[in-house]
Amino acid sequence: MTFDVITMGRVGVDIYPQQIGVGLADVETFAKYLGGSPTNVAVAAARHGRRTAVITRTGADPFGVFIHRALREYGVDDRYVTAVERLPTPVTFCEMFPPDDFPLYFYRYPKAPDLEIHEAELDLDAIRDARIFWATVTGLCEEPSRAATLAGLRAHPGTTVLDLDWRPMFWSSPETARRWVRQALEHATVAIGNLDECEIAVGERDPHRAAAALLDLGMELAIVKQGPKGVLAADRHGVVEVPPAQVRVVNGLGAGDAFGGAVCHGLLAGWDIRRTIGFANAAGAIVASRLACSAAMPTADEVHAFQGDGGAEA
Repeated sequence: MTFDVITMGRVGVDIYPQQIGVGLADVETFAKYLGGSPTNVAVAAARHGRRTAVITRTGADPFGVFIHRALREYGVDDRYVTAVERLPTPVTFCEMFPPDDFPLYFYRYPKAPDLEIHEAELDLDAIRDARIFWATVTGLCEEPSRAATLAGLRAHPGTTVLDLDWRPMFWSSPETARRWVRQALEHATVAIGNLDECEIAVGERDPHRAAAALLDLGMELAIVKQGPKGVLAADRHGVVEVPPAQVRVVNGLGAGDAFGGAVCHGLLAGWDIRRTIGFANAAGAIVASRLACSAAMPTADEVHAFQGDGGAEA
């Protein structure tokens, strides 16, 4: 099978409170969901009808079983998801203080299984054949995942997305992260990140300068997410700025993953940048208005309805 999108990196179980505006110490009930940013991107793209797979690893435990089951239910191929003995499947807790405060608590000890992806285990033919390969900066934070991530990026000849996904708790220093991000960018064609992540990658927080710096490093498309200020995207033809879609925010944590899956859909459909970013913005807004992440990913028809364009896919 040739996949439209293969993503690689984090997976886990999101343990989300069912009470909003309450700290973890006072939460009474929780629900569990499939989680991990690149995993959610694969789910989001699958919801738009794309053939997707994720390369990752779980623990050999009941949460690992849950992850396989959830991936299959969401239409994501799980053949590249394998278990690591003696390492637990990661869980992530969050607190929800809308509209813009969603602290995350990662439990990835003693080491996350998804950082035990080995280069020798990669199906490089499948990565080469995929129409889009999506990797993350978090995958660069430790070996052997770092070497495997770079190998996947080098192997892919087409649209290769690096999600700048910088999480400071996974790195010894910003300088170390920047060094490896720069190496990964040498093999990417698209970079996506927020202002903090762009600053780590290229030393720029101004969205125009950050996008220009990414293009100077060889990106064909640079996307800078600015939260409540919308999104800036740039390629060799110019710059597009798309304002945020207006919704009542419930949980902003999955919006970026919905955005990423929708960007993949737009790129695969051959849309221009403005249409792609507008669609992705709408997809992210829909998820931000819902409690869950993976379970909240919209279909293309839902996004088009939200945009009011009648669901046209032409």
